[in-house]
Formats: sequence, structure tokens, C-alpha cells
Amino acid sequence: MRDLSHENRMGALSAIAADYDEPRFIASPELFFPEPEAIRPYSVHVRDLRHANGEVVDLRWDSAHVSMFSAFHATFAAYENNRTAHARLFLARARESGRPRESLPRPAVVAIHGYLGGAYGFEERAFPVRWMVRRGFDVALVVLPFHAQRARTDRAAAPPFPGADPRFTIEGARQAVHDIRGLVRYLRDRGAPSVGLMGMSLGGYLTSLVATLESDLAFAVPMIPLASFADFARDQGRFGEGPAAADQYRAYDAAMRVISPLARPSKVPPERMLILAGAHDHITPKAHAERLAAHFGARLVVFPGGHLLQIGRGDAFREVGRFWRGLGLGAASHRLA
Repeated sequence: MRDLSHENRMGALSAIAADYDEPRFIASPELFFPEPEAIRPYSVHVRDLRHANGEVVDLRWDSAHVSMFSAFHATFAAYENNRTAHARLFLARARESGRPRESLPRPAVVAIHGYLGGAYGFEERAFPVRWMVRRGFDVALVVLPFHAQRARTDRAAAPPFPGADPRFTIEGARQAVHDIRGLVRYLRDRGAPSVGLMGMSLGGYLTSLVATLESDLAFAVPMIPLASFADFARDQGRFGEGPAAADQYRAYDAAMRVISPLARPSKVPPERMLILAGAHDHITPKAHAERLAAHFGARLVVFPGGHLLQIGRGDAFREVGRFWRGLGLGAASHRLA
């Protein structure tokens, strides 16, 4: 797409919009984002979670994603690794006051990583998993399409989701939503009394998108989120300058509308949403978080750091802890290690 002339790029975007930018997909999102069936993952014990008398478990299951249009399905499905979904669970035993330690249902957090992320060892630190477990949550680190274990065989190449081909970006987001919702249902079915989402960057975008589809989420916390693929591409200079750039921006934005969290109202009430932004974020600037906060009517908290150098992230997560307490979720405050 990047190597096309203006005329050819506009033609390609118009063809994609003709398929995907349908009012029925916006008005009735279940037509584009079907309700996932129950997943039956294969699980492997990784290690004990000694500080919480629990365990770490890896899950994998068949991703039931089928591309919206059959003409594209074979191209998308050709990436074999991506056809298996993955998640790592951090499960603890809850303590009820005055009773011995025993297995009790715990609320769960599904944490969604950003672009080029997904390696469990890294994500366990990017998201303060140990802190969340100590606060009374089970935690699930989910792997996005075409990332980490789901990456293409030639790992040196960039993942096609999100990528230069808008169809891969659209279908990748659709698959990610399907896999995340399937994991949320699995956690509920295994006894979690509530399940919420937290995501960074691309994961923040998907957290926001799922919030427009799932009314039963206990909370949604997009952090340093992407809000618009078209805004990101424009800010990165992908459309060039002048009137042609403005035309390409509008065409690309229309092609992406079906997967935009800004295209539909949230099904999660604003009091159950918290949006975190970095004041000096130059990758997904604060303006992205501001657009989401305005659209959802949600509270926005700005910390002083950036996208990668997250100075002040401890204060940001402590704000999340206070947010959870206000919702009656989790245990009393624990120091953020």
C-alpha cells in the first residue's frame, strides 16, 4: 500500500471501504464481531506462584477466527502459527477473613500488550502482575495475533497486524477481539466473579474496542492507548502533505471505521473506565487518550512519562489501584514493587 501512487492508493482504500465500511456493521456490531463460543484450551503448568500459594499456567487453543470475506480468508489463514491463540494465567488462592486459605473465586484482569510485545517474561514486568495478584486478582496475559508465539516464521519481518495492508489490520483486530472475548468467557466459566481489561498502546486500542462490545466487563483501563490508526498514520507522515494527504487520511479512516473504538458508544459505563496517558508520549500522543476519554466520557489520568520511558508509571498504577477500590474490587493496598 505504501508504494502505490495516490490514485491507486485511493482506489484500494475505496475498495476496502466498500467491503467493510457498512452501516449495518456499526449499528449491529454482532454482525462483524460474532459472540465467541466457549474455548477449551490445552493447559500446561509452568511454575508455582509461591508468594500467592498458586500457579502459573499456559493456555493454548484454536483461534476460531474466519475472515469476513472468503476471498481474503486463505491469505490470512496461511500463517499457521497465528491460528493458535495463547495466554498465560497467574492464579492464586484467595483468603477469606477468619477462614483458612482455600480456593475461592477471584476477579480477573486480562492484560493486553502492545505492538511487537507478547513475550511473557517481558509482559509480566510491563504489567505489574505480582502486584495485581497481591491485590486479589488473577491475571491473564493474552498474546495478540501475529505476535510472540503467533508470529510468522520469518520473525525478522514485521507482523502483518497491524501493517501496511489495511485488510490484515482489520481482520487482525477482529481476530484479536474474538480471542480476547473467548478468554474473558473462559475466565468467567472457571469461576471469576468479574473480569476486566487493561491494555497498553495497541492493547489500549483493543481494550477500548472490546468495551464497545462487552457490557459485562467489570472495568476497562486503556493505558497510553492508540485511538485511531488513521491519526497515527497521518502523524507519522504516511500520507505525505497537502490535499492528497487529506484525501488519503479520510479514505483510510473510513476503511478502518468498522474496527474503531470511536465508531460506537461504550457498553461499559464511564465510571468503570479509566484512561491513562503519558504527557510526553511521542508514539501514541496524549491526544489519542484525550479522544477516547471524550468519546467515552471516562476519566483521564496523565502521568509525566512517555511511551517507552514511563516515568511516573508507579503513580499511574497506584491510581488504577484506587480506581479498583472505588469499584469494590481487589484487596487492600499493596506496595507497587
